[in-house]
Amino acid sequence: MFASFVCEPLLTGLGAGGYMLVVAPGQTPTLLDFFVETPGREGDASRRGALIPVHVSFGDAIQTFNVGASSVGTFGMPAGVCEAARRFGRVPLEQLVAPAVALARDGVELNRQQAYVVEILEATIGSTAEATALFAPGGQLLRAGDRLRQPELADALDRLGAEGARPFYEGDIGAAIVDWLDERGGLVTAADLRAYEVIDREPLRIPYREREVLTNPPPAAGGILIALALAQLDTSASPPSLTQIVDVMERAQNERTPEFLVGLDDPEFVHAFIRRGGQLGSTTHIAALDREGWACSVTSSAGSASGVIVPGTGVYLNNMLGEQDLNPLGFHRDLPGRRLPSMMAPTIVLADGIPELAVGSAGSSRIRSAILQTIIRCVDEGMLAQQAIDAPRVHFEDGVVYTEPGIDTTALERAGRALKPFRERNLFFGGAQAAARDPDGSFSGGGDPRRGGAAIVVAER
Repeated sequence: MFASFVCEPLLTGLGAGGYMLVVAPGQTPTLLDFFVETPGREGDASRRGALIPVHVSFGDAIQTFNVGASSVGTFGMPAGVCEAARRFGRVPLEQLVAPAVALARDGVELNRQQAYVVEILEATIGSTAEATALFAPGGQLLRAGDRLRQPELADALDRLGAEGARPFYEGDIGAAIVDWLDERGGLVTAADLRAYEVIDREPLRIPYREREVLTNPPPAAGGILIALALAQLDTSASPPSLTQIVDVMERAQNERTPEFLVGLDDPEFVHAFIRRGGQLGSTTHIAALDREGWACSVTSSAGSASGVIVPGTGVYLNNMLGEQDLNPLGFHRDLPGRRLPSMMAPTIVLADGIPELAVGSAGSSRIRSAILQTIIRCVDEGMLAQQAIDAPRVHFEDGVVYTEPGIDTTALERAGRALKPFRERNLFFGGAQAAARDPDGSFSGGGDPRRGGAAIVVAER
């Protein structure tokens, strides 16, 4: 995770938030919620700055995001990683951050996929002088082969390793962030930072093909929609057809009504929704399994980033208050302290109680479709993790089925579906990452080529 802050600073980092799902031998599975929160405690909403719309082109689709100081929500990443290390870590925090500190100081040579992220977020980068100086020095965007050095981030990670999260919430770093945002129409206050807490949540549990799937519970939205889709598919033949997969994607999206989004904060509504589902049948992700039976699936995100880098802190802030997917009822409508209804859904599949697959994805609203298809291909079709992630994907949204090259669209055309084919594989369809325990007991992994993902199996000496 710390390395991802350095290597993908436009998509995650200390100014971001996330979720970590952990399965540990002999312990109850738990999900740590350290996602971004709506700010505004003890603040003056009349001083709020305007959101700045930017357009991101994925080649065959364009998506609009909003950036600027007023797009920044209360970040949870420093608190989350420190709590995770305290609860589950075996290595001191200072040692955990050390490789990332070195990467930030020495610089990271951008590969093709990292450079592509810089390219498509050019408008966000150009929205502030600080982001321009970092990602477009001399007015030229960084390209593949260029080196990105972040000495202030190295200092911030050093502080985190030595002092924990306190400087970011009650100390000088947090104060600098609040002051910088306040001068530019931001909403995050010192009271928001003081009040921020990591929340323990019980994972959502869904039976599927004689397995148990654990995923992100409400108030996040992604996990419960994946659960609904799996519940519907569990009553159909295995493996499901492409038209069945698209059908459940459509039904899941249709459930994302205003009533659903409001109801995510109501336990009774959630329980009723799950029972009914049972009757029907910019972001990064890291997944890990080990031979002792531990599993971890963690998704973190700064959205598409706000463009706001606070000088002297090394903190690049999120734009969650400007993400349409997280604010479908309109911007700046939530009360302070509400966790935003993210699509992020770190997921673990258990077979006979043992972790078989840890998976998650980046990709905004495409997160749920990327995870759903990866589970289907591993569980129903018997693919290895890398094969499942490499396979072409579809995504349904607003009456349109987006398809990658390699998808046979004949059945969808016969069903009268409106199609939007992509000419090339693209990170629009998510960035799924997975770790798997294969049928022979060995381990494998899958890194998404759409996002420059990678997998490694480490053998104990």
